[in-house]
Amino acid sequence: MKTLDAAAMNALEARHPEIFRRFNWRHFRIPLLAVVCVVYLASAWWYFGVSKVIHDANWGIAGNYLADWVSYEIRPEISIGEDGGMSIDYPRFDPIGPNPNPLWIQSTKKTVTRTSETPTAAPSTPAAPKSNFSFMAPAPSAPKQAQAAAVTETRTEEVVTEARVTLGSGRAIDVSPDKIVLTRDGEQAVLTLDRAVGEVRAEGTLPTWVEQRTPGGRVIAFFGFSGWTDISAERVRVRRRYLGWANFIFDTNSAFFGKPAGEVIRLVTEGERLDPTQSNLSLAVNDVLYNPSWQHLDVWTKLLQTVIMAFMGTLMAMIVAFPLSFFAARNIFRNRPVNQITKRLFDFLRSVDMLIWALFFTRAFGPGPLAGISAIFFTDTGTLGKLYSEALENIDEKQREGVRSVGASPAAVQRYGVIPQIMPVFLSQALYFWESNTRSATIIGAVGAGGIGLKLWEAMRTNSDWENVAYMVLLILLVVYIFDLVSNALRSRLIGTTQG
Repeated sequence: MKTLDAAAMNALEARHPEIFRRFNWRHFRIPLLAVVCVVYLASAWWYFGVSKVIHDANWGIAGNYLADWVSYEIRPEISIGEDGGMSIDYPRFDPIGPNPNPLWIQSTKKTVTRTSETPTAAPSTPAAPKSNFSFMAPAPSAPKQAQAAAVTETRTEEVVTEARVTLGSGRAIDVSPDKIVLTRDGEQAVLTLDRAVGEVRAEGTLPTWVEQRTPGGRVIAFFGFSGWTDISAERVRVRRRYLGWANFIFDTNSAFFGKPAGEVIRLVTEGERLDPTQSNLSLAVNDVLYNPSWQHLDVWTKLLQTVIMAFMGTLMAMIVAFPLSFFAARNIFRNRPVNQITKRLFDFLRSVDMLIWALFFTRAFGPGPLAGISAIFFTDTGTLGKLYSEALENIDEKQREGVRSVGASPAAVQRYGVIPQIMPVFLSQALYFWESNTRSATIIGAVGAGGIGLKLWEAMRTNSDWENVAYMVLLILLVVYIFDLVSNALRSRLIGTTQG
């Protein structure tokens, strides 16, 4: 068999290039990568059941929670007595204040006379004399108790016979002892109350904004942002929603509650003392700081505690990680066992999440900022130590050799040949971690490590103070934004570039 030389092979390849062309996979890299990404996303979508979660999600409740962040509710409760008389009451800490009489509730009243019997205390009877017990003799009978006399009490009361609650344009609740009429944008739902058996019966098909899960059970009607109502056979609970934060400056117990801003300024500057023991200015400041609904002073104190907690934890971590990073850097400290031990220490400290460290130290030290500082210190010591040691291992050795060539001591070599190179990077990373830890300190505070995180968690647990949650979240965002500006400005001066 004749073999072709190189020239013949090249000539053959030039005449028939399609035969000798090799298959190049590089042309298919992007399509393959796209296919892999699509397959991965589809499998993740199926594995976590995203479609079912989206389908079963109650978006109406999510909307109500979102509305609770920027609004407040007035919560009247209409109670229906056995005789058909109704009364309108408000919770003790309702934001409407004392003596509520809102214009959006109109009622018809009448005076009724009610009679009730109150039993009096039974007269005491002398104790039976003690006798020797015998199995043969019958037991002495107990003396008969005197019958308690009942006292009849007659009183005159004013009761509500009908009430109309207006929840915005075209939205109302008409309440009578035996019937409820719900109106929303031209649609009506009529409910009949049977107090004898404790049932609420719907006349006809209920619209989509009225919900009754079981026949005869309670009914919940939603009126959009305006509010909602919960109806049972004995009472009607109404939630009237308003945009804004109620009593943010002065609480209902304050002498300045409900007064316009101009009148408050006049009272503070030139008005007569509302409290003989202090000036009106002092009283106003005290009422704002110790507002029981918003607790401004306590929230600001906890926020400052969070900032200090983040600062102290980051500062201690930087101080400890700085010298340890020199032992971890292979080009600085040429001792492999020490290098490995120090690096494994960094790995251990940063592999445990800050939240887990916070739980551990909360159990060890008890709830408070000390646990938070310790959690930040441990986590950041490991992370900063790793970053510092890697920065040391990537320094320019020429500067270090230049200092050593003039006969400088080992300490002077590190001082003038190493530290000037890495100090801007070290400080920049420490500033970034301080900014980041301000956010992290909020999270670990929720598990008892002190600061505003614990107060935020307490407000969320009530499931009714979402406006307080929004207030604290905005304060945290403001502080993080200020720290971000300060940190960027300082890093720009240290590194010499503008940080985004």
